[in-house]
Amino acid sequence: MTKHLRLSALLASLLLAISAVAAPVLTDRLPLDPNVKIGKLDNGLTYYIQKNAKPAQRVELRLVVNAGSVQEDDDQRGMAHLLEHMAFNGSTHFKKHELIAYLRSIGVRFGPDLNASTGFDMTMYMLPIPTDKPENLEQGMTVLEDWAHGLTLTDKDIDDERQIVLEEKRLRSGYARRSLAAILPKLANGSRYQDRLPIGTEDSILHAKADAVRRFYADWYRPDLMAVIMVGDIDPVEAENMVKRHFSGLKMPAKPRPHIAYQLPPLGAPDALAFLDQEAPANNVQLVYSTFGRQPGQTVGDLRDALVRRMFSQLMAMRLGRLTQIAEPPFVAGTAGESPIPFGLHQYSFSASATVGKAGVNAAIDTLVQENARARQFGFSPYDLDVAKRNLLGSYDFAVKSRATRDSAAIPGEFIRHFRTGGAMPGVDVEAGYARELVPTITLDEVNAYAKTIIPATAPKLVLYTAHTNSVAAGQAAPTGADLLTRVDTASKLPVAKLEEKALPANLMSYKPDPGSITAQVEDKVTGVTTLTLSNGVKVMLKPTDFSKDMVQMLAVRPGGRYAYSDAEKSAVRFASDVQKAMGVGSYSPSDLQRVLAGKGLAYNAALGPYNDTLSGNSRSGDLEAVLQMNYLTITNPRRDENLFRSFVTRGAEAVRNRSASPEARFAEARTRTVYGDHPLLELPPKPEDFEKINLDRSQNLLRARLSSARGMTFIFVGDFEVEAIKPLLATYVATLPVGDVSLAYKDPGIRQVPGVVRREVKAGLEQKSTVIVDFGGDMTYSYPDSWSLGMLNEVLNLRITDELREQQKLIYSGGSSVRYEKIPSGRYGATIVLPTTPDKVAKVEAALWGEIEKLQTDGPQADDLNKVKQARLQTYRRALRENGYWMNYLRLNVLEGLDPHEILNIDKRINGVTADDVKAAARRYLDRKNHVEMVLLPEDGAVAAVGKPD
Repeated sequence: MTKHLRLSALLASLLLAISAVAAPVLTDRLPLDPNVKIGKLDNGLTYYIQKNAKPAQRVELRLVVNAGSVQEDDDQRGMAHLLEHMAFNGSTHFKKHELIAYLRSIGVRFGPDLNASTGFDMTMYMLPIPTDKPENLEQGMTVLEDWAHGLTLTDKDIDDERQIVLEEKRLRSGYARRSLAAILPKLANGSRYQDRLPIGTEDSILHAKADAVRRFYADWYRPDLMAVIMVGDIDPVEAENMVKRHFSGLKMPAKPRPHIAYQLPPLGAPDALAFLDQEAPANNVQLVYSTFGRQPGQTVGDLRDALVRRMFSQLMAMRLGRLTQIAEPPFVAGTAGESPIPFGLHQYSFSASATVGKAGVNAAIDTLVQENARARQFGFSPYDLDVAKRNLLGSYDFAVKSRATRDSAAIPGEFIRHFRTGGAMPGVDVEAGYARELVPTITLDEVNAYAKTIIPATAPKLVLYTAHTNSVAAGQAAPTGADLLTRVDTASKLPVAKLEEKALPANLMSYKPDPGSITAQVEDKVTGVTTLTLSNGVKVMLKPTDFSKDMVQMLAVRPGGRYAYSDAEKSAVRFASDVQKAMGVGSYSPSDLQRVLAGKGLAYNAALGPYNDTLSGNSRSGDLEAVLQMNYLTITNPRRDENLFRSFVTRGAEAVRNRSASPEARFAEARTRTVYGDHPLLELPPKPEDFEKINLDRSQNLLRARLSSARGMTFIFVGDFEVEAIKPLLATYVATLPVGDVSLAYKDPGIRQVPGVVRREVKAGLEQKSTVIVDFGGDMTYSYPDSWSLGMLNEVLNLRITDELREQQKLIYSGGSSVRYEKIPSGRYGATIVLPTTPDKVAKVEAALWGEIEKLQTDGPQADDLNKVKQARLQTYRRALRENGYWMNYLRLNVLEGLDPHEILNIDKRINGVTADDVKAAARRYLDRKNHVEMVLLPEDGAVAAVGKPD
């Protein structure tokens, strides 16, 4: 025994010595991710290439230009953005309209797939390419090459695009744009950014010279400011050859303009803005404590510092989150921490912000100032630090396990960051390895010391308050900037005390139910789905996959839902699920659960849908037991908490108080009422009084009437698990659920679209913008095959709307159609067409839309158009077939609607089986001009491009 102990001690000493030697050296530079090929051509162009298997036969391409609206000269306002539009309107290898037509022919959709964006400092082009045909990728690289130096930019094409850009600007006008225009000069603090919004001005969009566009292209689209990114199912060597082949010919200008990295000056004297607007949907206050620059991390020590910052952010979020759960919360929601400023290079700020609630802006300011002061003076508790550490390490663990099944589209963002800002890019495996070593060594004293450093004690603050005009009580004056600063100063002098926080149990459940049993098991070899019957009669469907490593989805469904209750209980049932969630489960409040479940990646929700009862969740593979425990406690031990209930009511009422201030919200409600004839059982957007009328006991009892029993439930699990490994968990936590009597039927409330033709205009809003919405709908005998004709009609109509109303007639910037084909609660269809425009173009938009519909009804779709939408559908299907959510949806339809689960393997046949005659027949059947509702949003009488009311 002595010999054994000595050997153990020797081994322990050896391991300690090894770990000491292997401990990270903080001054060591972090390596570059070995999975990424990074290079630079002789002309200065940078490229990033990474092989990634998901999805198969698809490559994500990006062209990044390290220039945006801040580089514009005074006569070029908005021209960086207009230039981005021109990338789709003619180039060396693709005449105008040819690029989009070609990409559609290989299954790439304009908008969801093919897109671009312009910011203050960067322009980015996004192009996913299906590689089932090898020549597609070569053509994709040709597209990027043309974007880089081959745009034609004729005067006519530029002039044609101006109207589309103007429609984009008008579409985005409203409260958000007005408040941004007021706030930006304060945030930019006198820097160049304050008058360089990427969209430009109406005058510059319409009247800037075409030469200004071409000059921006010549000055800033040059190889030393460009990066090409290729991620996906590719051979990196061949990909690198393609980059060299397509981009080595780019030339630098003879005299390149200096590329200036514009910086923000630090905050000077205290400053404030009170901006009131009659369309503000919520009242918000932000306190900017400081702005500063910080170079990107390069070393292990820099990574350690970043980990401290991430823990601090978690700790502040937990602390402010708990304040929203008291009976009378000081605000609806609050945040505090360090974040990147959305313009400038290496620019950050420390700020605190809140959505103002019933207690008002003064209470929100007081709380934000005091909680920051409390964190600065007293720091945090060891219990919360432990929670932050476990969460941080859990996120790294998941990132490593799931890396092999990351979608390619999720990867380029890191390369874009590296290209623009530099710094380390070690890759998730290396970074996680360091994090596992570093996180345990970070002490509470270090985190508390960081809080003292990042939260200034006396520095000048910038206070920004945006609110609805009704936030000012009758007879009172609106707060001024000086008032806000005075309040901040007063709050900073209030004393704060250290919080005492309790430790919580480490486990969600202190016991395990005596297991039930599995009474039957059947495997479908074709779909790979195993169906179990448990001893309490509950059924379980299991679909193990390798689509997303370390991720499992759960769904349990049965007929029922909110409409299964009596009409008299409509208002009480509506919020029942949300009320219960706000109070927690078992002995744990939501904030307690956050701590008990620290380090576990999971989500869970129990809800009453319109026509079914739903228990849903997802988790990392190793945390599935915690999801099942949450489900078990929700059904067997729901929590009741008066204080949390009052908090829910208060926050809910305040969150919707100004919802109707938004003209779009008023229009949406008017549309719903009109389309469905103001049916008494319609669920309209809630009002404050709806929350205030909730009775806790009645709400909880109604929910318990259904969700205290698992009778008739079918549980579906899809994801990374093994059938044999999950069975004991099911026997313990699902087979033991109570199965008391509960109705297993849904109820049709009789809500239908009004018959005939209705046209209604709604006047709402201060800006000169309109929206035309046309709804078609009615009853029909449900037929699954017919749904495919309607779906294909929808895709063809979207294509025609883009080509005709946007590209040809310049009437809209965006818009489109969506369809519904439903079996529950009864066979019915719906099609909705949404077309944002301007008031003077409403009649033209209506005429153009009906013209396209009539063409489809008379002639059917053009063969080329039908082929394009089929190719897009097939590409989407091939990717979706390896997505957990896609399988989950089809298994759900099997449970609720009886759809054959094998149907998921035949979707390509359904797509290819739709003919032009099928689409034409669908257009005639479903887009009935004699049976539709048209709603038109117009500005209020006398409205102009309104300006809010700043102090």
